[in-house]
Amino acid sequence: MNEIKTQVQFVEIDDDMAGQRIDNFLRNHLKDIPKSMIYRILRKGEVRVNKKRIKAEYKLQALDVIRIPPVTLTEPQQDTAPSTKLAKVAELEQRIIYEDEHLLVLNKPSGTAVHGGSGLKFGAIEALRALRPQARFLELVHRIDRDTSGILLVAKKRSALRHLQAQFREKTVKKYYFALVMGEWKNQCRVVNAPLLKNETNSIVRVSQAGKPSETRFKVLERLPNATLIQASPITGRTHQIRVHTQYTGHPIAWDDRYGDRRFDAYTGKAGLDRLFLHAANIQFVHPASEEAMEIHAPMDSKLEGVLSQLRSLASA
Repeated sequence: MNEIKTQVQFVEIDDDMAGQRIDNFLRNHLKDIPKSMIYRILRKGEVRVNKKRIKAEYKLQALDVIRIPPVTLTEPQQDTAPSTKLAKVAELEQRIIYEDEHLLVLNKPSGTAVHGGSGLKFGAIEALRALRPQARFLELVHRIDRDTSGILLVAKKRSALRHLQAQFREKTVKKYYFALVMGEWKNQCRVVNAPLLKNETNSIVRVSQAGKPSETRFKVLERLPNATLIQASPITGRTHQIRVHTQYTGHPIAWDDRYGDRRFDAYTGKAGLDRLFLHAANIQFVHPASEEAMEIHAPMDSKLEGVLSQLRSLASA
């Protein structure tokens, strides 16, 4: 790897970049230098805003002028960005179900993480950046589990990111998932309020009074032999929330490697299932620019539809 020393840069902040902390701006602007170096040049006063020293928590304002000092960057390897010729990357182009100048909506396939890390070279956001090299800004609005398929919102402007994330914080975004669960889900089980606690060592989540308040709403969509297709709508956004709440009711999701039931996995495996049957099917939100009410639907993939068809044939046999 070669090292490159940059020149002094002066960046004027526009309305779209305003509102973010200076440390977060620098981490995004100087992607190839360690986070520790960013905080070091801030502490030493080498970064100036309007010719003045600032602290890491300073929030940028429109028309601020930032002086970024020379820094030594490590020249990235040629394969740092995922190749658009990789089948997994190219597939995502076909799975974009909505796009305009402010946001992009992806029907994420199961098995694709939303971002790289933990031994993964890249995730959905890195692949999208490779597919959209001209985009100045592409950031995840929210996350869904690697093995969950379906709707993933990506902001193409910082103003859109702030607007959409505010809607998530205010719980005005409505999300609906389809899940195939074990056994006969009771019609009267429409809401599960059970606090969830995450083990930071192994990321396993369990119901615990010491946990954070968590609420999921449920609706029966279809009854099948030894299984139920349900709609789940999380009101809160805890890690693995739907998966743990369905397990808590005694109806774990098919092919859930953490919270599932192996007997149910074997049963649904005979119908062709080999992945978690949890799909983010529908989302409702307000468009960050037009303020128009948006509703996006993401179809299930052919494998999940095929499993349902197989189970229906058992019911009619």
